Amino acid sequence: MLSAHIDDLLQRASEGQRLSPEEGLLLYREADLNDLGLAASAARQVRTPGKIVTYLVDRNINYTNVCTTNCSFCGFYRPPGHVETYVQTFEQIGERVAELVRVNGSRILMQGGHHPDLPFDYYTGLLSYLRQHYPSIEIDAFSPSEIENFSELYGMTIREVLTELKAAGLAGLPGGGAEILDDEIRSRVSPKKQKADDWINVMREAQALDLATSATMVIGFGEDLNHRMNHFMRLRDLTDESLAAHGNGFTAFIAWPLQHSEMTSMGRSRFKESFGATPVEYLRHMCIARIMLDNIKHMQASWVTMGPKVGQVSLHYGIDDMGSTKLEENVVSQASHDTYQRMSERDLHQLIRQAGYIPAKRDTRYNTLKVFESPEDLPDLPPPLPSPQSKVTIQLTPR
Repeated sequence: MLSAHIDDLLQRASEGQRLSPEEGLLLYREADLNDLGLAASAARQVRTPGKIVTYLVDRNINYTNVCTTNCSFCGFYRPPGHVETYVQTFEQIGERVAELVRVNGSRILMQGGHHPDLPFDYYTGLLSYLRQHYPSIEIDAFSPSEIENFSELYGMTIREVLTELKAAGLAGLPGGGAEILDDEIRSRVSPKKQKADDWINVMREAQALDLATSATMVIGFGEDLNHRMNHFMRLRDLTDESLAAHGNGFTAFIAWPLQHSEMTSMGRSRFKESFGATPVEYLRHMCIARIMLDNIKHMQASWVTMGPKVGQVSLHYGIDDMGSTKLEENVVSQASHDTYQRMSERDLHQLIRQAGYIPAKRDTRYNTLKVFESPEDLPDLPPPLPSPQSKVTIQLTPR
């Protein structure tokens, strides 16, 4: 009887039908991975039909590593006053954006810590500077927890903060800081960070203002499947609400396993071996994401954390986007103590074609910039870039 019920749920999922949280949990716990993969791939064809797999050329820029939140899984932040803290100047960030322009990039993803002293006009001024000097580059910046930090520091509402940032040049709000949207887990791993409802509320306001938003998730904190399903349902419910009210929900979902090393307090824990997730767990999770998040059109691979080959395999498990070339990445690599390796457009093309798909370059909102139908149709080779520059500590006096 159980097997027949699972088969029925898989068939419904394959057709793109909505499943309840209880039904999703049953599949998560009991369904065969290959069967899940087939159902997720079929559901992908319902929502994004065809053989196109998209990607983005962008750069992750961290304007500061100063943070007062002290998350147990983060190896990137430094507390105020630490000798290794930095704040980048507009010009330093501009140099990084100029490099992205040289390789035909289209977006920067810019985030930092919860800096207690920077004035609000640092952020609005930075956005205005980048919009003026690099108008072709879309700026997705500041996670929901940073937005809440701005609200508290400057005595503004979330809507006021986002409105001023958008006027200065903000185009999208990345989904960082979601981790697990369940306060039982958040209170254990990041007790100083915003609650799940607050993360959702910032995204609700961003979607109401027609900012592009993405949804993220990190698994492997020691949570159970119920916590993960709670996360899915929060995302699905908000997307339903925002699509009905504004026609603007989450553009995409991306998940990855917790990365940790001795650089993080979780990585120094005696329970460290139980944290994170295997490639098989990751693939299973992404199948359930594709099935349960039926109103989020795009699912993105995480080759940065899982490696290019697992990212490639995930295209057969409901994923339709290879993410980005990530000209620069600091947060995940520092948490895991790995040396970050760049991925070129041509590298992504090879991975996508080897999996049997057709690469297409996109922007943040998944507008297609170019489809590369033929294997002979390759992106231009960009000029060589210099090695990533070391960060410079800049002292800024609050105004």
